Amino acid sequence: MSTPEASSPDQRELWTRVRARLKAAVGEDVFASWFARLELEELVDDLVHLSAPTRFLCSWVQSNYADRILEAFRNDVPEAGRLQVTMRVNGQARPRLAPVAEAAAPEAPAAQPSAPAPSAPALPRLVRDNAKSGDALSGSAIDPRMTFDSFVAGAANEMALGVARQIANAAINNAVTFNPVYIHSTVGLGKSHLLNGIAHAVAEADPTKNIVYLTADHFMYHFITAVQRQSALGFKEWLRRVDLLLIDDMQFLQGKSATEFGHTLGALLTGAKQVVVAADAPPRDLEMLDERVRSRLSGGLVVPISPFDHELRRDIVQRRADQVNARFGMQFPSAVIDYIARAVVSHGRDLDGAVNRLVAANQLTGELITVPLAEKTLADLIRARDAKRVRIEDILKIVSRHYKVPRNELLSARRSRDVVRPRQIAMYLAKALTSRSLPEIGRRFGGRDHTTVLHSVRKVEQMIKDDLELGQEIELLKRMLEE
Repeated sequence: MSTPEASSPDQRELWTRVRARLKAAVGEDVFASWFARLELEELVDDLVHLSAPTRFLCSWVQSNYADRILEAFRNDVPEAGRLQVTMRVNGQARPRLAPVAEAAAPEAPAAQPSAPAPSAPALPRLVRDNAKSGDALSGSAIDPRMTFDSFVAGAANEMALGVARQIANAAINNAVTFNPVYIHSTVGLGKSHLLNGIAHAVAEADPTKNIVYLTADHFMYHFITAVQRQSALGFKEWLRRVDLLLIDDMQFLQGKSATEFGHTLGALLTGAKQVVVAADAPPRDLEMLDERVRSRLSGGLVVPISPFDHELRRDIVQRRADQVNARFGMQFPSAVIDYIARAVVSHGRDLDGAVNRLVAANQLTGELITVPLAEKTLADLIRARDAKRVRIEDILKIVSRHYKVPRNELLSARRSRDVVRPRQIAMYLAKALTSRSLPEIGRRFGGRDHTTVLHSVRKVEQMIKDDLELGQEIELLKRMLEE
């Protein structure tokens, strides 16, 4: 296997191809969660050396996605046979370790160090101390770039930003205003940024505060680990001692972990501790949560973030272009900024991605950053704007209404024919119309296994071939969802 330097064009091109294969295989949301922050460090013999910004991400990728990553590499490098993921510290990967036969046991995540600002805010005390001590009970990584100062505000998100600042100020003064606070929007509109901003503001003002920021998957990881180690009581006590609990990506919480969150929420609210939750749907649509928990979330302050208008998109692109200019001395003409803001309408991450692509294109080809270069480089992002993003929540709503089956029945374990067929059709539509992977769809349908989803998809495909009337019915459902 060749061993190009980490910054060589050959290696960057290889990693770009591998990332594209991974995104196609697992879907955009899973890719953003687990693969987007990985970097390729080196290739040595049959060993692929990647780096990640946190210990938790290193461990999770090594344990759960090694085979899939190696498979993506083998299209270009057939001899790739081993994967090692090490943590980046201050933007640099740790040296490659001795080859390992198996994935290391999960460790506590450290604070995310990538691209810190010159005066990065202090991390919350609980997260920082646990990262040093290796304590298994620690929060998810806090991104030092996601502060209130770096948040670009506009009509779509100004209410959410105002609420987030108010929460932070109240927590600093040992007060609670709205509780719980629930922020929701589609992907990439700034929910995680606001949660990180709250954590930074409170920690900077009062480093003694116990602040825990957890993604839903990290919450589940902690809970399952605590149960396996017979230390569930310690996990509960740890959460209930916090001053400020921030839970992100609530829509991914499933099973007993969702039940435990309900108990934790009740205990924290009773003790007047601030809780802030973010998800991609309003509380009423989180079918995996108990009705009582959904009611408590709805009874707090529910804050939506709307899709960005043109003015806000342009402000985001301008801010990102200014950062690129400060770092690389690379000018983005006003016409290019206008073009990106007008053409890329999906969400904020795609706006960042558009700027990054143009920077890469300029560095790799030497072409000036112009509108024609943007048209060529961003063609897939622009094509994607015409396709409506269909969510599993939308599918559940349409199928429930069409077949007159309550949504909670679609997610239940009931096996009667009047429930099974609509449930299978809903899973088929989720696979056909969303970028969710089979395991993700299974989780959203009551915690089912991915093989159950695959069986449902194949069953419906066969039914469509055998039953013309059913095929037309499903096409009607597709049109209703895509309108």
